[in-house]
Amino acid sequence: MTPYLDVQHLTKRIGDLLLFEDISFSVGESSKVGLIARNGTGKSTLLDILVGRDDYESGQIVFRRDLKVGYLEQAPHYDPSTTVLDACFRQAGELSELIARYERCLETPGMPGLADLMDEMERREAWSFEQRAKQILTKLHITDFQKPVGLLSGGELKRVALANVLLTEPDLLILDEPTNHLDLNMIEWLEGYLQRNVKSLLMVTHDRYFLDRVCSNIIELDNHTVYSYQGSYEYYLEKRDERISADNASIARAGNRYRRELEWMRRTPSARSGKARYRKEAFYELEQEAKRRRQERTARLEIKSGYIGSKIFEAEYVCKSFAPISSDPTAATSQSPKVIMRDFYYNFSRFEKMGIVGGNGTGKSTFIKMLLGLEKPDSGRFVVGETVRFGYFSQEGMEFDTQMRVIDAVRRIAETVDLGGGRKLTAQQLLTHFLFPPARQQDYIYKLSGGERRRLYLCTVLMQAPNFLILDEPTNDLDIATLQILEEYLSDFGGCVIVVSHDRYFMDKVVDHLLVFNGEGNIDDFPGNYIQYREWQQLRDEEEQGKVVEKRKSDAEKSVSAAAKAKPIHEGSLRKRKLSFKERREMEELEQAIAALEAEQKHLEEQLCSGTLSVEAITEAGKRLPQLRDELDEKSMRWLELSEIE
Repeated sequence: MTPYLDVQHLTKRIGDLLLFEDISFSVGESSKVGLIARNGTGKSTLLDILVGRDDYESGQIVFRRDLKVGYLEQAPHYDPSTTVLDACFRQAGELSELIARYERCLETPGMPGLADLMDEMERREAWSFEQRAKQILTKLHITDFQKPVGLLSGGELKRVALANVLLTEPDLLILDEPTNHLDLNMIEWLEGYLQRNVKSLLMVTHDRYFLDRVCSNIIELDNHTVYSYQGSYEYYLEKRDERISADNASIARAGNRYRRELEWMRRTPSARSGKARYRKEAFYELEQEAKRRRQERTARLEIKSGYIGSKIFEAEYVCKSFAPISSDPTAATSQSPKVIMRDFYYNFSRFEKMGIVGGNGTGKSTFIKMLLGLEKPDSGRFVVGETVRFGYFSQEGMEFDTQMRVIDAVRRIAETVDLGGGRKLTAQQLLTHFLFPPARQQDYIYKLSGGERRRLYLCTVLMQAPNFLILDEPTNDLDIATLQILEEYLSDFGGCVIVVSHDRYFMDKVVDHLLVFNGEGNIDDFPGNYIQYREWQQLRDEEEQGKVVEKRKSDAEKSVSAAAKAKPIHEGSLRKRKLSFKERREMEELEQAIAALEAEQKHLEEQLCSGTLSVEAITEAGKRLPQLRDELDEKSMRWLELSEIE
């Protein structure tokens, strides 16, 4: 296998902190490699080093000559005034200049060199570049292509950056947490895209289903070194357990020998003379081996939750909507409000463990904030039981005093946690369980990585011993080791749980049923985990697809019949002009707009026939339908005009 990337004897320190030492690995042609490590051990730093954005102490990094590398960083940056689509064009490099030359040629009298430019456009597939850009952006739920990048949220910006790096079609793609800020449908689409279209891949991700389905090789960065596994994530788990068991056995044997040698050293002063120097040197090597770190966790953490009564919470016919957001604050908008919930009723049961899934912007986090009293419903209410004590882990995280030590951030909440049965857990023991060794607990918070701060935030939530945990995207920026600990904790948790997450593996391990937010106030209650929900959804979609295929077949037969009766159209003798690049763009935008208007028209007609609309809603729908037909006629006529230009 041809090596695309070869790393030899690489070492990196940040101050007195050793991240990795003398590590070596390679990424070959057609390899898809997942990089796994705890937060704070240097995953993102390693990726930055590979692409030349950070330095290193020693070692060698060699890429194959003329290799095209694409890199998705955790926090991408763009000129705030650049539009989404222009950001994609600028990523295109020479292709962007070719499109500009074509546009200038069309505006020049006589259009000199047009034929050659069109040939080059065809050869370089420039015609399809913008279409591909829009397709990928749309898959990632970015549809306002002219929106300035500066008005995007952090999640939208990460998705634009992901689209950009995919459009470059590199030989080697390096991705740092690509599934952060993607909803479940986007993640599943990206899985298929990477499997089909990417030559070689090196990726950091905490999404274990994603890792298992995309990557065939795993590299683990642990204890300042790397371990390579030729297989899927499930294979890696099996072999890693074997390695840790062997390491623990080796450490135990070394510990037994160390105790014997230590006794010899203490009772034999002559051992420190030249006569037994070889045994003295061997003793210090043995001491280092015996004191090596053992397996991370030895027991499950079972924290007692506070008493919770039979009354948890009841959502009584809650309604919530938001006014549409425009990229131009001064412009008037005729768009309808964005509906989050419509007369939603739910009675939450004792000890229930619910998962909430749905696309970005469908209202999952808003639902949580209304339950906690952080957001007010438009109508209806949430009635919460008197014994309920919430513990809330939010997407936004927690603002820490960065000059505070890690241990003090937890101790200011509580010194101990009640485990039940008279047992208690100290703040130091809780932090150790969540992978903060004693030395790290004494560090200042400003020294922590982003993932370590999320882990510390999780400890502060659990330290309060709540009886109702609400976790909003807890898997973002948490490493796999921490997720496994949290899964075990939630499995043993004696209270109520609500989890909002795009991590399918995590959801399947933790929850027993789902609320599915479909948008426009449509919320389904599904009795099962995420995998079961997807199986049900696929069966439903296959049934719907069968109906659509039959309708299209019927429509096609009608079109063929009508075309056979029509008179042939003969070309005139006059030369027709070519479509400009902007006109091609307009045609594509018209096609999307027509499809959206047709979908809206169908939705309104179905609502009018349902018999469930109020008088006011029927009136509004009756006003909107004629407007829709007029807009469809106007856009369809313009599309026909453009389609007649060569």
